[in-house]
Amino acid sequence: MELYIHIPFCRRKCRYCSFTSFTGQEAYFQRYVDLIVQEARIRRNEISGPLSSVYIGGGTPSLLPPELLSRLIAGLRDVLTLDAVTEFTAEANPGTVAPEWLDTAASLGINRLSFGMQAYQENLLNLLGRIHRFRDVSSSVSLARRSGIRNISLDLIFGIPTQNMDDWRQTVDAALSLSPFHLSAYGLIPEEGTPLTRDLSEGKLSLPDPDEEREMYTFVKKRTCEAGFRQYEISSFALDGYECKHNIGYWTQVPYLGLGVSAASMTCVSFGTDGMSCLRSVNPCTIRAYEDLIAKGSFPAGSEHISPPEARFETMMLGLRMNRGVSEIDFYTRHRLSLDQCYGKKLREMEKRGLVLHENGFWKLTSRGFDIQNSILVDLMES
Repeated sequence: MELYIHIPFCRRKCRYCSFTSFTGQEAYFQRYVDLIVQEARIRRNEISGPLSSVYIGGGTPSLLPPELLSRLIAGLRDVLTLDAVTEFTAEANPGTVAPEWLDTAASLGINRLSFGMQAYQENLLNLLGRIHRFRDVSSSVSLARRSGIRNISLDLIFGIPTQNMDDWRQTVDAALSLSPFHLSAYGLIPEEGTPLTRDLSEGKLSLPDPDEEREMYTFVKKRTCEAGFRQYEISSFALDGYECKHNIGYWTQVPYLGLGVSAASMTCVSFGTDGMSCLRSVNPCTIRAYEDLIAKGSFPAGSEHISPPEARFETMMLGLRMNRGVSEIDFYTRHRLSLDQCYGKKLREMEKRGLVLHENGFWKLTSRGFDIQNSILVDLMES
């Protein structure tokens, strides 16, 4: 079982971001921290088995003052058992961390930090609406290590309007110069309702050519490999032993509890004669609605039953994101049906076309398959 905590506060909203986050809410921080602890108390019976990982995301968790970060973690430890947690991640904005916050985080057991570097060039950071510069990233990483947190991940974005290959090479090399243990490289996806998408629709900006974007992706795979990283998921690269356990949990359908505004949960996992089914829920996306829900104690909110056939497809959709692919043994254990029974015919057809490989009991995408992953999943959905 895994735990996710959403901190929906930012100093400034990024121009490409569609996640639930709010600015100018500093006066509400303490109340919100107390609400999360209250939600944990209400929902602790949904936790099955020991918690193996905790991830504090946002928003910008590093905006919480050290005393409120302490209040949050202490409150959760009073309600939940975190003794088995081996990976405790917090997201942080390079423009917001200070030595006191990092020292507090380390003292509370946070042992992994994910910094949103995104780009090296100031013009691209401005276009994205980021509040930091590369010097802030470098300083934040140094301060984190000084506090004792060595497991550092950096997030990068490619396919940004006006970005070219030289920009991307410089960004990747600058990130690697900081000696992180993990890199995530995401292709920019314009999200409806964001200022960046509005500028694209009005013709003020345009995305890079798809071939150039593919070249950027190919470059980051090659360059990280040269630096000793191993790609373990479509967007994720890590030194051996530093893969993100929390995210691997999502991709392998480990149950998780999400606390906070707009946080999602997958709980009540059961294994009947038809295989795995589960309950998924999402918290309200406004603070007022979230507070009302806690006052009523009526969790989970907006719950959705995931049937065995839906769970089988999600195993394929999530598992094919990873380089190792989908295990035939794990598939049968979850679903009481063999992978061959469910998807064998389609997979063998794709194998002939060079889109998937069948090796050592795993089905995995080839490089060509990763390029057209969405169409492969649509094909499997129709099985």
